[in-house]
Amino acid sequence: MTADPVQLRTRRIWAFTVMFCVAVIVLTADAISKQQVLTRLPGHPPVRLLHGLLTLDLTFNAGAAFGVGTSYTAIIALIVCGVIAYIIRTARRLRSLAWTIALGLLLGGAMGNLGDRLFRAPGPLRGQVVDWINLPHFPWTFNVADASVTCAAVMIAVLALRGVRIDGTSPAHAADRIDENPSTPSTPSTRSTPSVPSTPSAPSTPSAAPAPQEGAR
Repeated sequence: MTADPVQLRTRRIWAFTVMFCVAVIVLTADAISKQQVLTRLPGHPPVRLLHGLLTLDLTFNAGAAFGVGTSYTAIIALIVCGVIAYIIRTARRLRSLAWTIALGLLLGGAMGNLGDRLFRAPGPLRGQVVDWINLPHFPWTFNVADASVTCAAVMIAVLALRGVRIDGTSPAHAADRIDENPSTPSTPSTRSTPSVPSTPSAPSTPSAAPAPQEGAR
């Protein structure tokens, strides 16, 4: 069965809208939190909250998430640009709400850190990302964008392990659809099979046997 083009277009618009709304929420939360941290924390020691469960510690990161690759700031920025372009291109096939949210989190987190690399010192593609969240027994300081990317990665891993595709289907469901198609022609084929032995089972053969006996008399 062919899907209605109007329904496909509606679902595509809906998926784009949800994905970009999630991305905007993440981007806004990341930008506001970084601005507050830059306003209040410089010149102050780390602030411990919730009995040490959360520590606010302002740091600047020239690398990727959690301080990885500090010597490749420009390359990381270009990779992030490629990731953003790939997410937007892939969004055309979105039909799953879970995948839509995951890609929205990934897009918002990538754009949040990319904004730092483009507009913060020391210059475009070399800007340092503002990190400020520190957890106990966790060696790195991160921000809202990093947390969003991590949540997206976990969601994508779970969806991949469960076999949920970006269009909302799964391999099991796809196999069911394939099995349904051959089941239709199989019905007449099973009916035609009994019709083959029905020909010799007709009583015409034994009725022809007594005929020569009458001729013998």
